[in-house]
Amino acid sequence: MVKAAVCREFGAPLVVEDVEVAPPGFSEVRVAVKACAICHSDIMLAEGSWGGTLPAVYGHEAAGEVESVGAGVDSVAVGDRVVISLIRSCGHCHACVAGIHTSCSGEFGIDSSAPLSGSDGEAIVHGLGTGTFAELAVVDASQVVALPDDISWASASLLGCGVITGFGAVVNTAKIEAGSHVAVIGCGGVGINSLQAAALAGAHTVIAIDLDADKRDGAFEFGATHAVDPTAPDAVDLVKALTDGRGLDYVFVTVGAKPAIESAQWFLAPGGAVVIVGMTATGVKPEIDTTMIADSSQRILGSKMGSGRLAIDIPNLVDLYTQGRLKLDELVSETYSLDEINDAIASTKAGSARRNVITFP
Repeated sequence: MVKAAVCREFGAPLVVEDVEVAPPGFSEVRVAVKACAICHSDIMLAEGSWGGTLPAVYGHEAAGEVESVGAGVDSVAVGDRVVISLIRSCGHCHACVAGIHTSCSGEFGIDSSAPLSGSDGEAIVHGLGTGTFAELAVVDASQVVALPDDISWASASLLGCGVITGFGAVVNTAKIEAGSHVAVIGCGGVGINSLQAAALAGAHTVIAIDLDADKRDGAFEFGATHAVDPTAPDAVDLVKALTDGRGLDYVFVTVGAKPAIESAQWFLAPGGAVVIVGMTATGVKPEIDTTMIADSSQRILGSKMGSGRLAIDIPNLVDLYTQGRLKLDELVSETYSLDEINDAIASTKAGSARRNVITFP
């Protein structure tokens, strides 16, 4: 038995209790979790924003050490340091062949094997196919990528979601051109990585748009050239003034908030694109002026997990980090023990943290 934070009631605090984690099956890996970041997606899941079945163990942005591997696994070995992500790829479905690993339609044995159970044998949902709010996790081999030794567990965990999602939206989904005018709406744990990516990709203008003044100020550390308060009456005019009156080539919306998504198109230049990164709760339907989209030849792009391909993107991000070009350590706001997970979640919901991380002995 190991300790895990179990969601037993939507909207209620998580309960730290004993769970049983099955050994790895075919093409699976069991990992001793060393760090797991708190992502807003975990919070939305625990609040029931997307429905689901309980009890469940959430958590999906993690890093740890491989404890054991199942038959057919040759990509990692026992003792390897790895980053863990919810992205998994069968490698042969239409989406995977097209390079869209985040939309893989393959079947995985782990989905039917129920790797988590309570001390009394009760079935516990393996949240997002990851379940890393626990001392041990079993995932498909495609969900882990080996890491070098010179990166802390807390910093490494962020690669699994927050970094790859924000960074990948810019370089994978949008593929922005050097010299572009770019804005990021929502400068939290995902958005600041979109800022970093835009700066590294050679964007001419990188505008941080956030309700929180501290986040706007902090955005300059991650590559922002300007910051705008979206509640300012002249916010659109301010953005256009910063882009020679033309507007933005790309607007990345990294928060799942209806007003943020609805506001994005008004900052766009003709031919520009809104990239929706943050996901709203089920049933929330932002309104878009489709006449303007069509008349101005604008685009709306969806970006799940930064259109990430773990085996390609994680090593690239690690290289950027070791070269000193990608900030990871600065993203970690505070670390907590598993018993303090509800405090970590409360801090994240308050909006002051970039990324809170649960660390394990």
